[in-house]
Amino acid sequence: MMKTLLPAPLLSVALFLLWLLLNRSFSSGQILLGALLGLLLPLLLRGLRPLPVRVRHPLTILRLALRVVWDTSLSNFNVVRFMLFPGMRKHPANFVRIPLELRDPNGLAVLAMIVCITPGTAWAEISRDRSQLMLHVLEVDDPEEIVQHVKRCYERPLMEIFE
Repeated sequence: MMKTLLPAPLLSVALFLLWLLLNRSFSSGQILLGALLGLLLPLLLRGLRPLPVRVRHPLTILRLALRVVWDTSLSNFNVVRFMLFPGMRKHPANFVRIPLELRDPNGLAVLAMIVCITPGTAWAEISRDRSQLMLHVLEVDDPEEIVQHVKRCYERPLMEIFE
């Protein structure tokens, strides 16, 4: 019963507090409006919430996080190098298609975040059946090497975590 009326209690509280902070008012009208928004928005947007997450293998999460930090740092260095010394660029930018085995929506969302925070890469498209991802990569020497890197370093750990 409580879950149907309040599907996301933390989100409701956060919305309520955010409303009061943004309006810089604790008047009864603002408190009432904030409470209504905090209660009604999670109910109305319940269908947009992702599937419940059942995370497995916490050590894999740590290894993945460290890998993302390493790859992002390396990518930052390369992007700065391209900007400061454009003549040192060895290969052109290109699109790379990556076949995916990962199907969990939460895992795909994390993969999208990883790709988007890594300088020099951008999530360009995913096929309707979620079997193929197209990435835009700043410098592509060997597309197969990029495919293998994404599958080994990101997709496999995400499958281990989410599936």
